[in-house]
Amino acid sequence: MVSEMKIDHREKAYALLKADADKILRLIQVQMDNLTMPKCPLYEEVLDTQMFGFSREIEFAVRLGLVDEKDGKELIVSLERRLSALHEAFTESEK
Repeated sequence: MVSEMKIDHREKAYALLKADADKILRLIQVQMDNLTMPKCPLYEEVLDTQMFGFSREIEFAVRLGLVDEKDGKELIVSLERRLSALHEAFTESEK
């Protein structure tokens, strides 16, 4: 019974983190669709703040044992790749 509860909490924690990652991905996608970085530095700041907060969420969940460290890092790396793609797309559009 306790084991089932632990698994349930782990699944819920991961689902919540995944939902937060998806929100950040939507922010990144809006940026990519509009390439508005220089026009809206506040938006980029929001992305940076969201990424920092998300990394802290992951760290907290890992420390509680609710999320495997590998899975948490995977979520962060995925978002970082998308941010990198955004920066590359913006750089290319400026040329």
